Amino acid sequence: MKEMLLENKKMFTIYVLACFIPVVTQLMQMFTLAMIVETVERQTPEFFRLTIYVVIGFLILSALFFIASRMMRIAFMRDILLKIRVRAFDKILNMNYRNFSKKSRDVYISNLMNDINTFENNFFLALINVIFRFGYYIVTMAILFVVNWQIGLIIFTLSWILLGVSKLYEKKTIKLQEAVSTENEKFTVDISNTFNGLEILKLNNIEDKFLVKSKAQIKTLENGKMKFNLFRLLQENSNQAFGTMIMFGLIILLMYRPDSVRVGYGELFLTITLASNSLFPLITILPLINTIKSSKAIFDKITVPEHIEIEKNGRPNQFVFNHAIEVKDLKFAYDQKTVFQSLDFTIEKGKKYLIKGPSGSGKSTLIKLLSMAYDEYEGDIRVDGIDLKDIKLNSFNDKVSYIYQDVFLFEATFMENIALFKDIDRSLVLEAAHMAGLKELIDQQPNGLDEMISENGKNLSGGERQRLSIARALCKKSEILFVDEATSALNDELGKAIEQSILNLDQTVIAISHKYFEGVTNHYDYVLEIKDGYLNQYPAIEYFEEVA
Repeated sequence: MKEMLLENKKMFTIYVLACFIPVVTQLMQMFTLAMIVETVERQTPEFFRLTIYVVIGFLILSALFFIASRMMRIAFMRDILLKIRVRAFDKILNMNYRNFSKKSRDVYISNLMNDINTFENNFFLALINVIFRFGYYIVTMAILFVVNWQIGLIIFTLSWILLGVSKLYEKKTIKLQEAVSTENEKFTVDISNTFNGLEILKLNNIEDKFLVKSKAQIKTLENGKMKFNLFRLLQENSNQAFGTMIMFGLIILLMYRPDSVRVGYGELFLTITLASNSLFPLITILPLINTIKSSKAIFDKITVPEHIEIEKNGRPNQFVFNHAIEVKDLKFAYDQKTVFQSLDFTIEKGKKYLIKGPSGSGKSTLIKLLSMAYDEYEGDIRVDGIDLKDIKLNSFNDKVSYIYQDVFLFEATFMENIALFKDIDRSLVLEAAHMAGLKELIDQQPNGLDEMISENGKNLSGGERQRLSIARALCKKSEILFVDEATSALNDELGKAIEQSILNLDQTVIAISHKYFEGVTNHYDYVLEIKDGYLNQYPAIEYFEEVA
């Protein structure tokens, strides 16, 4: 986080100067009040008029300084928050699939929203106060040593004793802040699940049970926030109480010390004010420093990738698929459960492969291994002789496409959903849409390819959504198409049409399907049957003749 703050040294310097401006304002206020107190003692018209001019000047300058300080800080704060959001997005988008899928998607949403809001509310408020109060502490201590060095030495010693005491609060503060972040994640996941399943809850009259659960989650979250705030207030108030005791002792010392020379009211007021303004800023700094450290913990959590989570793209080879993908002695275990004992098979370029097997046999897992979603396997997967683990992920992703049972569509135009926001010639997008069987649908739209699709394609049927995902694959000109149960939720007529469209493609197809469509499914080239952790490869015609 330190490196990010200092990345733009000019803006950071301006921000620090802006935080120091209130120091000047506070010093002006202190000397103005000292003049007012001195006026009571002097009682001369000349000094009274001078004090009036000083008060008016102070009011005007303090207003101008406040506006200037605010304007100088805003740009830096906006820049830092933007960088944090970008880094948080980068961490998530660069995760490999296996690590990404360990958490609910709603956890990442909570990180991007709740945690960043928490950081914004706590960090910048704490940072400006630390800079301001530390600057004020330094300046007032320097003046106090000039005015009364004995008092200055006492205050300096006591303030650093307080620093050591407040250090004891640090770990607890960080722990409480992290607990709030975790509860925010749980709450976001629970609320998302409730909203996604709201129709089922209402149809079965069980929404009240989930309401009770949500209320309990909210209570836990708010209790966590309350504990953090109360602990922070405990630090502040205990330090304030200690500081107040010191100030009472100081006043008694200055007023009743027998060997002291009588000083004027203004000087007495100035000395006490300097001592107070030296001690109390440091007292309040210490809890704020703990808050900054707890904010750093949140920053690290949402932006700093662990070495096992991020795809480094340090692999040396581009993805080139001209002949075959060879799989030899492939072994894989997930969560200490063996999925594949030993797999041997070959994927030839341009051929169509159908993966079959009982539920839980590892069909989707095999696709994830072939598509580089999982890479913690034993054995070899080689593309034209190159180890899959040595192929750059970005290069691989540029040459493959996916069709799933649940097709995700953006709230954007047909054009943007098919091209996936890439700069692709409009004629190519339209050609891909027609080849995928979307011509009639697009012709019916008032704006054609520029017609908006509603949130996740709610205004499209299941078959139209699947055809759109086929259009994506065609538009991308991918070399391999992975298909995972694309027709399972469709009726037989529509499912048969979709599967025929997939088999008509030039790409290499690796598909999973439980359905059998007479006259279509048997047109796959090969069937890869998984059973008991092993795989057998059959010509599709022979396999379906034997099954029949």
